[in-house]
Amino acid sequence: MKFDTIIIGGGLTGLTAAISLAEKGRKTAIISAGQSALHFSSGSFELLGSVDGRPVENPVEAIDNLSERHPYRRIGKERMLQLLPLVQPLLTRAGVATTGSHYTNRYRLTPLGKVKPAWLTLDDFATFDSPERLPWRSVALVNIADFQDFYPVFLSAGLEKRGVKCSIHSTSIAALDNLRRSSTEMRAATMARVLDYEAVGVLAGRLNSVARHADAILMPAILGLTDDLMVRLLRRLVCKPVYFVSTMPTSVPGVRTQMLLQRYFMKLGGTYMLGDTVTHGEFDGDRLRHVFTTNHSPEPLSADNYILATGSFFSHGLVATPSAIVEPTFGFDVDAPADRAQWFRKDIDSAQPYMEFGIATDADWHPRRDGVTIGNVQCAGSILGGCNPVKEGCGAGEAILSSLNLTTV
Repeated sequence: MKFDTIIIGGGLTGLTAAISLAEKGRKTAIISAGQSALHFSSGSFELLGSVDGRPVENPVEAIDNLSERHPYRRIGKERMLQLLPLVQPLLTRAGVATTGSHYTNRYRLTPLGKVKPAWLTLDDFATFDSPERLPWRSVALVNIADFQDFYPVFLSAGLEKRGVKCSIHSTSIAALDNLRRSSTEMRAATMARVLDYEAVGVLAGRLNSVARHADAILMPAILGLTDDLMVRLLRRLVCKPVYFVSTMPTSVPGVRTQMLLQRYFMKLGGTYMLGDTVTHGEFDGDRLRHVFTTNHSPEPLSADNYILATGSFFSHGLVATPSAIVEPTFGFDVDAPADRAQWFRKDIDSAQPYMEFGIATDADWHPRRDGVTIGNVQCAGSILGGCNPVKEGCGAGEAILSSLNLTTV
């Protein structure tokens, strides 16, 4: 099979690049092993939350303070200002409704009642202009009986420190009784599959009965696994504003986001090879000619161009062996020290050096293989290295903007 571009990796990075190309009429394929970091999503996309431990209010202005190795610095502020306005419309076309702006960070609520900087946030999650001034005097925290992946006590403690009075409630509906027989079934994604129109109507009635004196209702994100229809229905039926709070994985809003992006890509004519893995490639000098996968072997898949978006250690885009950090699929050169002692710091709370490891690329994001630049392959997302997405709060921004940088003229 022959394509204009093959993208290896089906997370936020790969899907953004694929949609951008497919919208331009390019024959594009994604090869994806399956689950991605979106399945751990908080419901928000972060652009840049902190630099050197200091919170950031204006992400674009703070770019100048980043390391020159950081993907944002390599993309450049002027180029980023061209790309940022494209992001929210792309998500909207895919059916992912968000609020937010790249000019100023807003703040999202964590499951422990803390607030963190956010760039774009799904419409059904609460965001704030200030981390100290929340828009409610009182909220009702409503959990589902026997659901153990949501912590209203911690959430209440965090909110009350910010002057919000909290009441904690537990409710349930008959539609969940079968799941309740096993604690392993009482998970957010499983409940989302069960909660249909009738069940959501019953749930809305329960919420209305416990939240009469609250300004808003906060509850775990257990609705809308494949789209936001049930979310919108519940919010329409409840007399008070309803906002969702992320739970322990698997993240329902994250799965929804991935599925909406996947469906939009395929609607555009893209080929999505789900549950497949690239095993190796065939090179001719400085070009990648073919790739071979688990499901299609021995038939090669060919393209004029390739984008490597397999992520970092979390998704096995990079692998640590006892003696080296390697890119396991093609053997691309990795920018990491040879001395294992320099890969980490013993203080677990410190920024860990390995988080900044990535593929060694040239100025146009082409990787090197045994020192030879591979001209028809480019890299995007966290496999680039040069930043610490956890400490800097930039993972989603790096994924989206590095993809658009390669696919948007």
